[in-house]
Amino acid sequence: MAVAVASSSVSNLTDHLTRIPLFSGCSRKDLQRLARAADELTIPAGTQLTREGDVGREAFVILDGEAEVTRDGRVLATLSQGDHVGELSLLDGGPRTATVTATTELQVLVLSTAAFNGVLDEIPTLAHKLLVSLAHRLRAAESVTHEH
Repeated sequence: MAVAVASSSVSNLTDHLTRIPLFSGCSRKDLQRLARAADELTIPAGTQLTREGDVGREAFVILDGEAEVTRDGRVLATLSQGDHVGELSLLDGGPRTATVTATTELQVLVLSTAAFNGVLDEIPTLAHKLLVSLAHRLRAAESVTHEH
């Protein structure tokens, strides 16, 4: 199912990545490195990208389409272009914290653990943006917890 991004399409993917907020601030060279390290896949609607409790082996960035995040059967969020999932398990080696299911056909960028770690090592701007994004998620989760 995984198809590596061909070098001829690295330029097209790089252009697409420039429109995703997570990658703002990254140089074109950084985005080309990311495009070469990742696989671009089409995921059919109904497919689970992650399953709560499973070991994580990849992270995903949604390029197009929508997905639903659930935990314990409860819908937590709807994800769309520019959103990313799966990185927490790659960072700490822990189990997936939620199930993410494609609600439409998805175009995603997939990074294996090795590619993810390599990209973070080589692109400090991306590592910083990812940390900020995770901090926002944590604060949002704490806010919801305090409301109940």
